[in-house]
Amino acid sequence: MNFLAFDTSTERLSLAVGRGEAVWQQEGAGGAQSSATLIPALLALLAQAGLTLQQLDAIVFGSGPGSFTGLRTACSVAQGLAFGAGLPVLPVSTLLAVAEEARHQHGCTRVVAALDARMNEVYSAPCEWQGGQWQVPADFALGAPESVAVPPGWTLAGSAAAAYPGRLAGAPGLALLPTATALLRLAPALWQAGRAVPAEQALPLYIRDKVAQTTAEREADKAARQPQV
Repeated sequence: MNFLAFDTSTERLSLAVGRGEAVWQQEGAGGAQSSATLIPALLALLAQAGLTLQQLDAIVFGSGPGSFTGLRTACSVAQGLAFGAGLPVLPVSTLLAVAEEARHQHGCTRVVAALDARMNEVYSAPCEWQGGQWQVPADFALGAPESVAVPPGWTLAGSAAAAYPGRLAGAPGLALLPTATALLRLAPALWQAGRAVPAEQALPLYIRDKVAQTTAEREADKAARQPQV
């Protein structure tokens, strides 16, 4: 199968094209720069692989959790390219991509993936490799670094330990970020499981959805405490 994959959820931009067993990849600066450089870089990488958008089976992107700006960028680019080429989109969790990197690079099969969420918090999920595929929880966690549990025999992987030294059990663990090549390795199984969606249904995974809601609640509480005149 042919896939175009990219992740902009962290400070690193990661791109890859899979044409059958052959892979082309590229990395660069992420963050705000990625919104301007992502599409030209993707098209250039496709050209290196000798593929057009129409020859792809799907567009794969790191759907989150991660930087809000980065996730919005990735999702909007995936949707735009997919709409134009009539392709489905395959959103893939960045925490799952971290676990896959730990398995691919270090042979880990029980991974607590933990990424820096900023605001003194981390995103985390326990991922276990069984029967040739990853078993992951339905919901991922967002909490203080100290809340991340690493059971005996499991490996901590991600960016959280480096961001909060000494505050995660099992630190330092493996310093890994989600990569587009990890997304490519995950894509076939997710495709077979029916996880691809039409472009308009592709959404970023915002674990911190409650931030705006909490702010609104605080403002409401503040207003309620003000004296009535």
